[in-house]
This record gives sequence, structure tokens and C-alpha cells, in this order.
Amino acid sequence: MLAGFRSLVRKATSLFDSDESRQLPLEIPRDQHTFSRKNISPNALKVLYRLNEAGFDAYLVGGCIRDHLIGIEPKDFDVVTNATPEEAHALFSNSRLIGRRFKLVHVTYGREIIEVSTFRANTAAQQPAEPEQQKSLKNKDTARSSHGIILRDNVYGSIEEDAERRDFSFNALYYNIADFSINDYCGGLADIEKRQIRIIGDPRQRYQEDPVRMLRAIRFAAKLNFSIEAETAAPIKEMAHLLDHIPPARLFEEVLKLLGSGNGVETFKLLREYGLFKYLFPDTDALLKSGWQRKDIDPEAFIMQGLLNTDERIQSGRSTAPYFLYAILLWPSVALRHEEFEKQGLPELPALHQAATMVLDNQVAATAIPRRFSTPMREIWDLQFRLPKRYGKRAFTLLQHPRFRAAYDFLLIREQSGTNLGGLGEWWSNFQQAPENQQRDLINKADERKADDAPKAKRRRPRRRRSSNAKRSQEQ
Repeated sequence: MLAGFRSLVRKATSLFDSDESRQLPLEIPRDQHTFSRKNISPNALKVLYRLNEAGFDAYLVGGCIRDHLIGIEPKDFDVVTNATPEEAHALFSNSRLIGRRFKLVHVTYGREIIEVSTFRANTAAQQPAEPEQQKSLKNKDTARSSHGIILRDNVYGSIEEDAERRDFSFNALYYNIADFSINDYCGGLADIEKRQIRIIGDPRQRYQEDPVRMLRAIRFAAKLNFSIEAETAAPIKEMAHLLDHIPPARLFEEVLKLLGSGNGVETFKLLREYGLFKYLFPDTDALLKSGWQRKDIDPEAFIMQGLLNTDERIQSGRSTAPYFLYAILLWPSVALRHEEFEKQGLPELPALHQAATMVLDNQVAATAIPRRFSTPMREIWDLQFRLPKRYGKRAFTLLQHPRFRAAYDFLLIREQSGTNLGGLGEWWSNFQQAPENQQRDLINKADERKADDAPKAKRRRPRRRRSSNAKRSQEQ
């Protein structure tokens, strides 16, 4: 596949050698590329054909074409058309209109969703910024904030204009269902050959329009093992602060894409290198920069080990819960705050609950965390203090806890990152696999109150009571 792609790119880039063929777009006919209908989701094909049969232009766009050409199996199939969202919605009974910032149509086939968007015009740059006090966007097709961030963009145009509105050059590749050609409007094929990420247009303007594009550049660099082209990378550190103006709910979704897609370790390194991590996890970033650690936790080693385990899990085809990822990234801050509250005199568990509340309150100002995720995170942290207490019936009770497995995996990450827990992880591994009689033996061995070598408390000699007759004689 890659050999065929390199041949395709050589043919495409050779067109630039002649003056008469120097201009984009490039149209690569079906017999000169390897992307075919066999590589496309059957449901995406249904959407493409129905749009085309209804008289509309219909294209696959972006990631699915890019990934195929690189040698990655395409998973997401996005469709773009000259049909308006309302016209596309009317064609599919299994669809719904979504979005205000960008109006889209989602066509649902069981668990698979095919996203359909309309060609957008490049008019946002000419729109005046919205005053801070003007909050309503009702009846507006396009609008920008006082910081230049696009708030709404529902002005439609041609495919050429739509390509200019895409973020990176390799995402401006279009597959035409009418003649099966690939159309390259912004030099994406050449950038794939160079293994580089290049933003379309002026980087500063494009990041100002949507600061999340900086995060997307990092995500693609980690996912594809591409370098970020120099001009594309240059403004990122300077403009990273614009992420403060992105809604926390949107940044929460971006974090899951960044660190929960199987390339978390490399993504984490790049986010810190380009100064973006502190706008996603401000407390964690400040703690890492301070160099704080103690004998039972090395924050950076713990986070790296957690991301490594998560990457391996995802790459092996297993899923991971968003709350587990967040629990890893925030645990060092919880440990620090817990230490501070204990020094103030709070008992162990109340100090933990106070620490968790403080850390989560600080975090939701940067990235929103739904309650359905924050509650399991608290349970995982709480169980780190309960798992060492295995005597009596407690071990059996903990084993039935709905968050036991996640807390156990979390415990193993702590040990793997260098924390000495006295073989606690191995004990729980053995306990889960042992039959009941052996489980009770493990509990007895772990119970310090029954251990043979445990120091026995010295019994006080009972005080000898004087008889009542002696007491009376003294009184007389």
C-alpha cells in the first residue's frame, strides 16, 4: 500500500515541475490511487450514493483518506456535500440535526454515525468581533468573539472554499463518489510524503479562529509520528493562552481524544513541550514544574506509567474509562493536598475527601468533568487507602466493590512507577485467583493482629482490691 502511495505522490508532485500544472487542486483519477469502495464503510457508501442520486455533490473528506494513504485502517468516515443541513436531513429518516456553532447532520446506523457537513464559505475572517456584552447569537449565521474565536460558522460555499476552511493540508483531501477520484486542494499529498503537519493559511489567524487547532496539531503529531512544520509550530507557545477562552466541556472532549487514543505518552510529552498542558491540567502542571515528590510517589513517573499502561491497553483492542485517565493525571495533586490537610490535623480519610474536592474544583475550571466520571474517580482514590486493610471480612467486601478492578489496576500502576507498597499488588493478584480456603489463609497472613511476629501488648497486672473489712478498720 505504501509503495503505491509513494508512486501516487511522485506523480502528483511531479505536476508541480511544469509551469502549466503548478496550480492546485490536483485530481488523481481512480486508476492512479489505491483508495477504493472496499476501504469505505458500507454505511458511508449508502450516504454518499443517496446524496449523489438526489442530485447533490458528495465526497468523503479528511481523516479516512489520509489514514488509508499512510497505511492506517480508516475508522471515521466524514461526508461533505453541497446539500444544506436541512436538505441532507430530509433525505435520511435515521438522521438528526446537531450543533449550533457548526450545523451538522448525523446519520445513524446502529452504533455507527456518519457525519455529514455542508461546504463552508471562507467568510469568518471578515466578520466583526462580537462585543463581550453581546451574548445572543440568535439568527446569526456567523460570529466571532472579541478574541477572534469563531462562535458560529454556518455560511455555505463551494468545495474550494471548504478546503481552505479545513485545518491541515492532509485533511483537505476529497474522494468523489461520482468518479472515484481523489482531489487534493491544499498540497496534502506532498505533506504526507514529507511526514509533516502543515496548517492551511496563516497559522496565527487559524489558531486565533479556533485555538483547539493547536491541540489537534499535537494529536496528529503523536498519532501519525509526523513532525509539525516550522511555521505551523512557531506561534503555538505564544498563543497557547487562548485555550483559556475555550469552553471547559469542549476541552474535556479534546483531552479524551489526546490522551485516550493509544498515543498518550508521546502526546503528554508534546503538550508539555509546546506549553499546552498547563491549560488542560493547571494543578498537575504546576506540581510537575515544582519538582515535588516524596518516597511513596514520583508524580512524573506515575503519570508516565499510567499513560503507558493505558496506551498498551488501547493498542491491544481493550477499552479504558475516561475517569481512569483523569484519576491518573490528578492523583499527584490529590496526594499533595492530602498531605497538607493531614498536617493541619485532619484524619486520613476526611483529609482525602477534602483534597479530592479541592483538586476537582480547580480542574473543572479548565476542563469540565461530568459527575458520572468524578464519582468513580473519588472511589478509586478512596480505595487506595482501603485496599491495605484486608483483615476480617474486609477483603471479600472490597472484592465486590464496583470500582475494585479499576482501583486494583491503579494500585499496580503505583507500584510499577516505583512506590513500595510492601507487595500489596501481588497479594491482591493472588487473592483474586485463589479458592476460598486459600483466600482465608492469605487474610490471616496479612492480618497484623494475628501475625506470629507481631509484638504482643504487655498485659497490665490487675490492681489488687482491698477487702471491705480492711477499709473499715482504716476509717476507724
